[in-house]
Amino acid sequence: MKVISTVAEFKEARRRLKGTVGFVPTMGYLHEGHLFLARRAKAENDISVVSIFVNPTQFGPKEDFARYPRDPERDLAMLEKEKTDLVLMPPVEEIYPPGASTWVDVDNVTKTLEGAARPGHFRGVSTVVAKLFNVVEPTKAYFGQKDAQQVVVIQKMATDLNMNLEVVVVPTQREPDGLAMSSRNVYLNQQERQAAVVLWRSMNLAQGLWQKGERDADRIRNEMVALIKKEPLARIDYVSIADPGTLEELSHIKGSALVSMAVYVGKTRLIDNLTLSG
Repeated sequence: MKVISTVAEFKEARRRLKGTVGFVPTMGYLHEGHLFLARRAKAENDISVVSIFVNPTQFGPKEDFARYPRDPERDLAMLEKEKTDLVLMPPVEEIYPPGASTWVDVDNVTKTLEGAARPGHFRGVSTVVAKLFNVVEPTKAYFGQKDAQQVVVIQKMATDLNMNLEVVVVPTQREPDGLAMSSRNVYLNQQERQAAVVLWRSMNLAQGLWQKGERDADRIRNEMVALIKKEPLARIDYVSIADPGTLEELSHIKGSALVSMAVYVGKTRLIDNLTLSG
């Protein structure tokens, strides 16, 4: 495994690569969900690449950029075990050199949900991912379904800008009790960790109502909200039932629907989602 810290060095290494390249962009502090993506990239391509970069432009002024967990040595040891070929681990000035003033904005699908709750977040996400795509030039790029809106944004960006790659979406990896794996789970104390399962329970409730034939999105949403509110440590940011492509809120489900939410458990903001279909 080779670790590269500069854009110039990576581009030089990229020119020497032959065959397909699978790429997993991460912000580090890796967990099993990230490693699952890395394994897919390794198994399905000739070369696997993982980036570790905590992107400052996707954090708001009151968000946790400085506090975001970091442990690069641990991350590299985990990727070594997965036999990752190349790791791009640049400092901020390599991705955003002095004077950089170009941004990638994806319209419409960034206005709701996380986009409404975190203004400017997706401009930072789409810009850094576009930059990383330009540096790595992957054949396939792997993203977890846990960040459902991010997946929609990246897919649209890749299509609209005619990017020569395939965006591969991998199912959310979960703990045994259903909690979605996330780097932010480390913020939860023992009591909060137990309370956080309410997100998974509320989605199971939605799935059960759907399977019984319920198609009234407002009714499903209200049932989910009522369940979450029974947990004293949980505070709802949003609960959404939306069109999976446009992310527009639904009142009645005709085809499939994306159920997603952001819930504070203690001071930690957690997100999760599932798709109702079939």
